[in-house]
Amino acid sequence: QVQLVESGGGLVQPGGSLRLSCAASGSIFSINVMGWYRQAPGKQRELVAVIFSDGFTKYADSVKGRFTSSRDNAKNTVYLQMNSLKPEDTAVYYCNVNTYSFGSTGWGQYDYWGQGTQVTVSS
Repeated sequence: QVQLVESGGGLVQPGGSLRLSCAASGSIFSINVMGWYRQAPGKQRELVAVIFSDGFTKYADSVKGRFTSSRDNAKNTVYLQMNSLKPEDTAVYYCNVNTYSFGSTGWGQYDYWGQGTQVTVSS
């Protein structure tokens, strides 16, 4: 099984910055895609950013130019640097990883979610 541990959320004023981290551990052979999603109260979960094993990244239009995702493959960790935060960025942020790992049915492709971390942007 694979465990994901998120950290870095909190309360920040508009215009401020936060950095989220998500570390994966367990029986992992490789990680292809690592992504960040968010869910605001009363809204559906939405994609924020994804980063592939070669470093290619894609961002939601709402965060382009403000958020940057990176990964440390040696540490199986993905980061989300969030700058120029706005109140509408307030949400629970979840990381998601697509792995080749040992899971419930043996070695294979599995998706895992982090526990979520609250980001609140407010003055």
